[in-house]
Amino acid sequence: MKQTIGPRLLMFAVAATASGAVLGDVRLTNDFPGGGYVSTYTLATGVPYTDATLNECSRSKGRQNEPAVAVDPRNLRVLIGSSNDYCGVYNNGNDANGAPIPSGPIWLGYYRSENGGTSFQSSLVPGYPDDTSPYAALALVRTATAGDPVIAWDGHGRVFMGSESSGDPAGSPKTFGDVWVARFDNPAGENGNTLQDGKRFLGSVVVGKGSSAPNLLGVFHDKTAIEADRTGGRCDGTAYFAWTRFTGGKISNIYFVRSTDHGATWSNPMNLTPREGNLQDPDISVTGNGNVYVTYDVGALNNGQPNGVEIVKSTDCGKTFAASTLVTTYEPYNAQDVTDSGGAARDCGDFADHCQSGYTFFRRSTATRSTADQYDATHEWIYIVYDATKAGTEVDTGTTYGSLESGRGSQSAVYFLRYDGANGGSTAPRLVDNQRVGHQTLPDISADGGVLHMLWWDSRSDPCYSAARPIGNCANRSTVPSLEVWATRSMNHGDTWAFPLRVSDATSNPNYEQFDGRSVPFAGDYLWITSMGNFSFGTWTDWRDTISGVDAREAASDDKDGADVKQCRTKLPSGAFTGDTCPRDGGLDQNIYGAPTP
Repeated sequence: MKQTIGPRLLMFAVAATASGAVLGDVRLTNDFPGGGYVSTYTLATGVPYTDATLNECSRSKGRQNEPAVAVDPRNLRVLIGSSNDYCGVYNNGNDANGAPIPSGPIWLGYYRSENGGTSFQSSLVPGYPDDTSPYAALALVRTATAGDPVIAWDGHGRVFMGSESSGDPAGSPKTFGDVWVARFDNPAGENGNTLQDGKRFLGSVVVGKGSSAPNLLGVFHDKTAIEADRTGGRCDGTAYFAWTRFTGGKISNIYFVRSTDHGATWSNPMNLTPREGNLQDPDISVTGNGNVYVTYDVGALNNGQPNGVEIVKSTDCGKTFAASTLVTTYEPYNAQDVTDSGGAARDCGDFADHCQSGYTFFRRSTATRSTADQYDATHEWIYIVYDATKAGTEVDTGTTYGSLESGRGSQSAVYFLRYDGANGGSTAPRLVDNQRVGHQTLPDISADGGVLHMLWWDSRSDPCYSAARPIGNCANRSTVPSLEVWATRSMNHGDTWAFPLRVSDATSNPNYEQFDGRSVPFAGDYLWITSMGNFSFGTWTDWRDTISGVDAREAASDDKDGADVKQCRTKLPSGAFTGDTCPRDGGLDQNIYGAPTP
């Protein structure tokens, strides 16, 4: 039965932060006049500093996606968030036609709250190309762009922020494909006021170098994960980082490093999956006894390898890992189509990104997230969630679009299972919120302090929902607002779940064409939730502030998808169009929002 309760009804009618303040949706990315970005150097020291990138970020109304957020276990008023932040892209002047040049950095945001998530001060992790603050010299990175942010706290006031990073500072087509970790601590030391935890930047270290081949065709590192041991036990304070290593754009394996000196140095990368391939989406869990687990998604191969979730285990603080174990199989949900030229596509829009189905949609595929309760000394349980095809919903789409294969679609749903690391057993995967209408995607789960909290994107409010079509697409090829964030909790280790509730205040259209020259949507590959006991806070990508518009390049076409964003272009005598001369006017205003969750 379709649920129609609105945001914050029933027991969730009034949500409160850790500071006790009543809170609706909160914007983490304050990239608008009157909002503003402040250097992390200034935040930590009080000494004024700014640069062209921070100034641009303070007015850009730009794009942000793939959020992360983590609450300080020592002080629930302190939260650190991040995202792929495009706020500095247009910081390099205008071209001959007056269009701002999109050559500035895409970097990791650093969004700080000291009031339990009531508000956030927006900033950037140091080391972006234009950074000349005293912190810049501590950022030992060699790349011009950064993304896929992940965040973890230890139990001593330190926060670690991981990234993949690829662009060549010289502007060449080379893609380095590095991964690195930044670290922050309390300026007054571990015994200082915990409200200052995670505020002072100590440096960034490359933990895995890619190769400088163009178009990601060398060794490219992506799909990051991070965790730190907060147990107070034998591995306390050890930090762990994992990622997917793609080779030649084809074979992929899961790699892992650890740090025993609070992120100053890291071990040599270790391949956790030497006998397999087509793996990605690692996530790291630490159980109460200090054991380390890494889950990841397995893609089907001709050698009989199934689609599913595998796990590896370390009992020596991440020094070594046992062989992999298959936890479960699933039928994936991988949005796909065929371009007008006949090539395979995982997202569709206009021009070279147009697909034969005529739909406009962002990329999405089945992904796994996992966690453990580090304060649970009784169990060695790993809590796993993933979004996959809901059995029995498979349909012919009648178009080239599909989620199983071209022409074959399905409904996606969120599944949960509990894996017992002590004996290798697991509960059967089960639907968290069995809905007849709507797709569910990008779930995340948090467990610290005895309560499980989960959130996901949900399209049950999509007026055009169909298992045969992408999220937010109608039969006439128009797009509509369709995504909301929903959440639930479990007080008994996942045996049962509370009635799910809507978290986000706005229903959002994820299919705005804001990327690849305003031709295709991109929503990112994950959402994030963090918690400690009953307190939890979730973050998501949001389009409520995006201003729609008309793409002058399509004036002669019959495109009625409703996915075009505000842009300003002039037709030149040659017949070509200028670049967008008003990219700061709201057409690119994709943001990160957050709120307390059940």
